[in-house]
Amino acid sequence: MEENKGKLIFEKAAENNLWGDPDSRSGTGSNLFQTRIVREELPRIIEKYGVKTMLDAPCGDFFWMKEIVGKITDAGCIYHGADIVENLIKENAVKYGNEKIKFLHLNLIEQQIPKVDLVFTRDCFIHLSFENICRILKNYKESGSKYMLVSTYSNANRVNNYVKDFYLRGRVLNMRKYPFYFPEPFIIINEGCTEGEGAYADKSLALWKLEDIDLSRIYFNSRFSFLVHIFRRIRNKIYNVISAK
Repeated sequence: MEENKGKLIFEKAAENNLWGDPDSRSGTGSNLFQTRIVREELPRIIEKYGVKTMLDAPCGDFFWMKEIVGKITDAGCIYHGADIVENLIKENAVKYGNEKIKFLHLNLIEQQIPKVDLVFTRDCFIHLSFENICRILKNYKESGSKYMLVSTYSNANRVNNYVKDFYLRGRVLNMRKYPFYFPEPFIIINEGCTEGEGAYADKSLALWKLEDIDLSRIYFNSRFSFLVHIFRRIRNKIYNVISAK
């Protein structure tokens, strides 16, 4: 049931362009301007770390990635794009697929991913509950893949808000804060995000080795995240009452 719910939510978003970008059905964060720095830095990372296979999950409509996938394959890297929206995968495969560019219809929460040198996950976890993120991380680690390049927000004052199951609108996540507590990344790249009149200026991509991610800690924290959420709400209400006096 949960698998079908997520599938339907993201299928509807792609079909009806609910994220509202005129160019990309994957949302405003996937247009050419908001990906200008990512498009410069991703091929450099692939070359620097000797990446020969990568999984772009989710790949969405491939709008901005198509601009640099040639650089990726020219560097000797096989590209795999995966998404839960089957129609996007079919369209991408027809338009762009070849022996070096492959597309997979894949539910990251429920299905095993292929073993690759680099898993690239941008603007995905922001739409998911902590529990679902934990399931995806488990699949990543069990695949035997080496590196993970993931969206994060670098501001230390960020609070990772609890959501249930799936949240189409999305929210910011600092992967070094509760409940994840990821270690110091190898590199962090600020994307130069201008959305929200600068409210997301700390939007970044960060690189970790999957073997360095403490999944047991994340699993334990995610199990109690709802209680932490309730505690925060009560604390904030008490603070607001006291402040109003």
